[in-house]
Amino acid sequence: MKAAVCYEYGKPLVVEELDMESPHKGEVKVKLAATAVCHSDLHFMGGDLPGALPFVPGHESAGYVDEVGEGVTQVKKGDPVVVSLLRSCGQCKYCKTGIPHMCQAAWPLDSESRWKNKKGQAINHGLRVASFAEYCMVDKSQVVPIPADMPMDRAALLACGVITGYGAVVNKAKVKPGQSCVVIGVGGVGLNAIQGASISGAYPIIAVDMLDNKLEAAKGFGATHVVNGSKDDPVEKVKELTGGYGADYVIITVGVTPAIAQAVAMLARQGTAVIVGLATTNLEVFPMDIIDFEKVITASFMGTTNLSQDIPKLVALYQAGILKLDELITAHYPLDEINDAIDAVTKGAALRNIITFT
Repeated sequence: MKAAVCYEYGKPLVVEELDMESPHKGEVKVKLAATAVCHSDLHFMGGDLPGALPFVPGHESAGYVDEVGEGVTQVKKGDPVVVSLLRSCGQCKYCKTGIPHMCQAAWPLDSESRWKNKKGQAINHGLRVASFAEYCMVDKSQVVPIPADMPMDRAALLACGVITGYGAVVNKAKVKPGQSCVVIGVGGVGLNAIQGASISGAYPIIAVDMLDNKLEAAKGFGATHVVNGSKDDPVEKVKELTGGYGADYVIITVGVTPAIAQAVAMLARQGTAVIVGLATTNLEVFPMDIIDFEKVITASFMGTTNLSQDIPKLVALYQAGILKLDELITAHYPLDEINDAIDAVTKGAALRNIITFT
């Protein structure tokens, strides 16, 4: 099988042939149909976040079950599936209390590899999926069956970018109709946060970014107002647009520490900020008005998603014409051109580039 391997941080991926084992107990081998390039992949490939070299990145994917290990009964060979980095054992405290995305179990694939290169070197599974490859190996809990007529490049987006943004609003913040919602950063995750707010009935929905083209795209996903932070003071504009009160919810999708302080400043009393973007520097944001006005800062990991419940709901919303997925895709690339796809994302020239497999 062919895969794109990260041997050195900050360097282009190496596309090469790897040898792959059959799945072990509880594991599923998936033949990939589509994998999106996510900013989290860029963080790991750049060394901003910890990962053991060498590894195959990629985690936002969909494909077809190729082989199952002992004990796997919920999917069979040929089934179309979304493949996510979320795993759940079903036995720990968090799984049993309804928050399986917080599962604390240890997983063999965190310390074992199912791949070797032609030199016999073990290749690690990046971001729990390692789907910049023709095949991936994951735990059975990471795959969710989808309808056969669901387009696979759209389905791949559900694995991370959609659930992270949409879920931060719907599952974590639980925004209600008529409540105000600000989204700071309107890349792929931010756009999905905006459509989550729109589907929830929020008003106003205010998109904040530094680029006019992204703000224009935000309008198509449900933003009622936009603020260009390079031209206006976002805090003042948000207060103006909310009648001087500030926002009920602010969703922070950018990994920039100052954005958190900015979010807190634009909150209404008892407002809530939800941190989504991966910051690569220490977070030191404790202004006094958090206590004075009972503000709440929380976070959402992978959209606080319950895979088995939320993926089918999102597929249904897409098929009903409510959830936008087609508009998130900028371009398709073969695996051999993955570094070009990554470069376009790094330069901000794409919402989601998709790696497709034949």
